[in-house]
Amino acid sequence: MVEIKNLTKRYGSKLAVDNISFTVRKGEILGFLGPNGAGKSTTMNILTGYLSCTSGEVKIDGYDILDNPIEAKKRIGYLPEHPPLYMDMTVREYLSFVCELKGVTEDHNEHMAKIMDTVKLTDVADRLISNLSKGYKQRVGLAQAMVGNPEVLILDEPTVGLDPKQIIEIRDVIKKLGKEHTVILSSHILQEVNAVCERVIIINNGRLVASDTAENLGKSLSNENKFQLRILGDERSALDALESIPGIKYVKSLGRKEAGTIDFVVESEPNVDVRAAIFMSLAEHNLPMLSFYAMDLSLEDIFLEVTQNPAIVDSVYDNVAEDEVEFVNVEEKPEEEEGDEA
Repeated sequence: MVEIKNLTKRYGSKLAVDNISFTVRKGEILGFLGPNGAGKSTTMNILTGYLSCTSGEVKIDGYDILDNPIEAKKRIGYLPEHPPLYMDMTVREYLSFVCELKGVTEDHNEHMAKIMDTVKLTDVADRLISNLSKGYKQRVGLAQAMVGNPEVLILDEPTVGLDPKQIIEIRDVIKKLGKEHTVILSSHILQEVNAVCERVIIINNGRLVASDTAENLGKSLSNENKFQLRILGDERSALDALESIPGIKYVKSLGRKEAGTIDFVVESEPNVDVRAAIFMSLAEHNLPMLSFYAMDLSLEDIFLEVTQNPAIVDSVYDNVAEDEVEFVNVEEKPEEEEGDEA
């Protein structure tokens, strides 16, 4: 549905986007991440046709965004970080105006009613946008992106300004939209990306440094076998039981979190499975184990790993699918101009 090949954007001598390539499949919800100044906003603006690229190509459903912009843009709904709203219009008037701009052919009232119901705007349809809370203004921005039922939705920080209940509601909306649309979601809230997106792309210094599911990235980047467990008993006895197990690299006590128990972090040597040995050793010492789980890398850990230590990616990704990128060392580049802060 969305194809990006060798995309490059220069601002004078500064390289904002450096030869990135990736695809987004139909019906996929893709998380697009990167630190401030990484090139996210520039890339998204090129995808929507707002900016032209220095070289490379972007195709939306087979239509080149530069060679055939009208057909490509018909298939895009875009929610920028700061929605372009007309404050002196009501929600209904604004969405009707957007319907006219996009040339919606179906009945406007029915079309708007469906969208407003989806994003929970029906109750404020006849209120001035200027009188709405920031959260509701964000919903209006999402609604305008949905006008015309575009195949591709590009959402830049869609939950900015929403309270926790509204964030959950918008996440549910995005998940539902993903069943019928291709969604590219940029957010600095990594828990949000983890909860909604099927795949994650991370860019740093204008280059693509990771592309996979969060789960697969965590497995690929983690060279350690770490577990956290809660043991019923005294700390010294538990330490002795754990440290006596062959293959355990270190044991660290996390202290008492529950009466009569001690929490521990245990790390084993690479490729050594110590789970059964831990269970048997604690049982022999009459130390009940109340909880035990693997400490997988979170999306936050992954993000920091590939943006602060990008050289590690080379040793992890030797083979990549044809529609993905090669993972390479990312050299430090000058910060981008102010127009590309995300």
